[in-house]
Amino acid sequence: MKLDSYWTDSAPAFVPEARELPAQVDVAIVGGGFTGLSAALALARRGARVAVLEAGARVAAEASGRNGGHVNNGLAVDYADVAAKVGVERARGWYHAYDAAVDTVARLVREEAIDCDFMRHGKLKLATRANQMSALAHSARRLLDDGVDSDIEILDAARVRAEVQSDRFHGGLLYRRSGQMHMGRFAHGLATAAQRCGAQIHTGTEVRRIERVGQGHAHRLHTARGTVAAQQVLLATGATRHGGYGSFGWLRRRIVPIGSFIVVTEPLGAERAQALLAGQRTYTTIANIHHYFRLTADHRLVFGGRARFAVSSPQSDAASGEILRAGLAQTFPQLGEVRLDYCWGGLVDMTQDRLPHAGERDGLYYAMGYSGHGTQMSVHMGDRMAAVMNGDAGANPWQGRDWPAIPGHFGPPWFLPAVGLYYRLKDRLA
Repeated sequence: MKLDSYWTDSAPAFVPEARELPAQVDVAIVGGGFTGLSAALALARRGARVAVLEAGARVAAEASGRNGGHVNNGLAVDYADVAAKVGVERARGWYHAYDAAVDTVARLVREEAIDCDFMRHGKLKLATRANQMSALAHSARRLLDDGVDSDIEILDAARVRAEVQSDRFHGGLLYRRSGQMHMGRFAHGLATAAQRCGAQIHTGTEVRRIERVGQGHAHRLHTARGTVAAQQVLLATGATRHGGYGSFGWLRRRIVPIGSFIVVTEPLGAERAQALLAGQRTYTTIANIHHYFRLTADHRLVFGGRARFAVSSPQSDAASGEILRAGLAQTFPQLGEVRLDYCWGGLVDMTQDRLPHAGERDGLYYAMGYSGHGTQMSVHMGDRMAAVMNGDAGANPWQGRDWPAIPGHFGPPWFLPAVGLYYRLKDRLA
């Protein structure tokens, strides 16, 4: 079993054009994940001189290449709860931002002819307990009554059983606008498109310090390979642990890096895979310590979850893989001794309210905090922040939001074990 991401291992590695680090650019983007690459493409299309500065050895190797492969609409938190806090109009706008995010992914796949197995078969949110069906029904009623989403439907246990070969589920809520894709191949296509339009992509270029020049948006970025002057800077770092706390401390006090872990089976064969998940959707349970799963184009099962409240490391990934193996056996006992070919973990950039944050602070633009729903929103926000930096302030669907620091969070997330215990108790008592 490889302790490596299936998405990156089964996709061609993007090789940037060999270039010296430019002394000056219009826009410097810190981070070569989906946010950074999407912004680079949009800005380069408009003729801007763009440099993407990625600390790692390859693009999209962190959260963008280490997720479950879902491209889902819908908020990370319950729409009704959000509406109660901020009002229906604002909550509806945020929900629709996720619809737009899936549309943005679909548009880029089409416009750039990216071969990434993108398909839009929907998402099925599954109830593992009978009493969870009332919560799903309530969510569906609010979404319909408030005119938020008419492409949803409650499925009873029999209808779920007809497309998910498991006896664990009591029903589910279907979101028809959701999709899925091969994350590694999408990343390769997105980076290739950005470079083709003129963006420079520099891997192995960790940004260690950012120095403001004057009172505007101009900055000097001090990297492992030299210094770059930029008229504008976009921080698209997510939960990365690269870089010093001097320049990134404000952001890191507002993001908790939480590990999420995934295993991928050996190829099951087309017939067996189709029998297992006939709808070929993305699937997720609604527990706090939840599971999510889907099939791949080569008929593997991708099965993930927050197996342990810990950061990702080879030891942590391996331990989490054994927990996920047990969860897989509980969900699909008919798979028996199926071999697991891949196991890996990644960091979710979790915010306190589990919603994205994007805007400007001290002359630096930023977009991050996708809280486990980032594959579509990161692509979308790269595009939207490019528009903001081009003068369209209203392009940011998350503008004007307060982002207070998380109390007691100044460095490594020492409190994760306690958080994990709290959520496990909530699931047990629900």
